[in-house]
Amino acid sequence: MSIVDTIKSNPNLKKFVHWTLIPKGQARPRTWVKWFVNPFIHKKGKGATIRRRTRVDVLPFNPFELGDNSTIEDFSTINNGVGAVKIGNGVRIGMSNVVIGPVTIGNNVIFAQNIVTSGLNHGYEDINIPICKQPTTTALITVEDDCWIGANAVLTAGVTIGKHTVIAAGAVVTKSIPPFSIAVGNPAKVIKQYNFETKQWAKV
Repeated sequence: MSIVDTIKSNPNLKKFVHWTLIPKGQARPRTWVKWFVNPFIHKKGKGATIRRRTRVDVLPFNPFELGDNSTIEDFSTINNGVGAVKIGNGVRIGMSNVVIGPVTIGNNVIFAQNIVTSGLNHGYEDINIPICKQPTTTALITVEDDCWIGANAVLTAGVTIGKHTVIAAGAVVTKSIPPFSIAVGNPAKVIKQYNFETKQWAKV
């Protein structure tokens, strides 16, 4: 049995290891994890930039990858505590974005400002237990290559944004959007798709 399996199979040991990585009741890793563990565990590509005022709440037990020539701008938050965050090459994550795993972002993707992308949901079903104490669920969000996500959009757990798709500013994506589409509104709906026969964007 590996050391990871040993930790996972022992609740008390798992709790202790978790405490050594993250202060109780917090989402941010301890300073020693940021300085002495994460640089050797996570992958940062050639020419990749994470701005100084970005909050990088990444831990060693889930992957974090930032591809070549990708940038995460100031005032953003990246969190892989409940799922991997994988960002491809040539990606621009604009100011004040929130990315909570599990999230996979392809290559040459543009995220504008103030976007929330969260693969995490809180349980609420039991009315006798505060929501904050109920189990969480996760579902992978996938943003395929060449997409543009507009300012103030929200991508909810489990959705896939198809290749070369535009999500309009302020849209709330609750269902997957097919490739080569333009989606707007709350909930987001496709209003245009690219027609490969006419080589034009056509209204749906």
